Amino acid sequence: MTAAPESLPSGRAKLADVARLAGVSVGTASKALNGSGRMRPETRQRVLDAVAALDFRPNQHAQSLHTGRSWTVGLMTTDGIGRFSTPVLLGAEDALGAGKISVLLCDTRGDAIREQHHLRNLMDRRVDGIIVTGRRTDPRPPLKGVEPIPTVYALSPSTDADDISVVSDDRSGARLAIEHLLATGRTRIAHVTGPAHHAAARDRARHTVELLEASSLELATGRVHFGEWSEAWGRRAAEAVLRTAPDTDAFFCGNDQIARGVADALRENGVDVPGRVALVGYDNWDVMALASRPPLTTIDTDLAEIGRQAALRLLDAIADKPEPGRHIVPCRLVVREST
Repeated sequence: MTAAPESLPSGRAKLADVARLAGVSVGTASKALNGSGRMRPETRQRVLDAVAALDFRPNQHAQSLHTGRSWTVGLMTTDGIGRFSTPVLLGAEDALGAGKISVLLCDTRGDAIREQHHLRNLMDRRVDGIIVTGRRTDPRPPLKGVEPIPTVYALSPSTDADDISVVSDDRSGARLAIEHLLATGRTRIAHVTGPAHHAAARDRARHTVELLEASSLELATGRVHFGEWSEAWGRRAAEAVLRTAPDTDAFFCGNDQIARGVADALRENGVDVPGRVALVGYDNWDVMALASRPPLTTIDTDLAEIGRQAALRLLDAIADKPEPGRHIVPCRLVVREST
């Protein structure tokens, strides 16, 4: 039985007040709030009800002294504009917020010196763990001098196989795109993508060629069109494809910016999309995919899920239950009017 409302204490509630209202010991109340110890579900619920009734807020400093944890996690990114890091951050916060853990965001801008500066600050703050992310899928060197702190790499995997990395499955993304185009009867598929020195462009191109070969097909122009991650490149590449292989009936693009440029060029040349030519992008970036004419069918890399999985794996590592290696998050196909 909980105490009657008139017996509620005035002023800021203490853990002892929670215990008294819930009819349990202070130790039991503490275990219920920390999720530790074994107790009956109804006992834990009484403690949570008392917390809500008293608007009890744990003293984070006292908790830190007691548990040796700061209840903060650092998120280091090289993605200054937030195109990729923001969805990852939101996914991570969804997972960490349930445990009342705060996230400290640090933008390194791709600068190694700035990265070390942020790393020292995070270590001085005694963060419980670090999530490292970026705007590319290229493997990156692991953080230096961070060994005592659990670390997880999201989207941009660590080059060390013993580290914990959470990455997107580009092979499944390419397969979803090609299988969708083949299912709509397309057989003359062109592939336009970003710079060849980017892992995302190389990997998606390699998977595309392999998948077409498995269906006894080849690229419409006989080669991959590597270029820039831009609409301008998409327009130029589409013009080149139309000249080289006028019987092309589909474009699979390495990202949505390129695909939107391709859509513009096709429209300007009087090519009906999707009537004559189908078009698939990659990333499901709403700004590009929904503003395209027509709206783009595209591959969603589920960045928020990558962030959520990275946070959950970090919590496991903090609890001394790490799972080293690469953990892959599948993509999904989002069908719109361009196919």
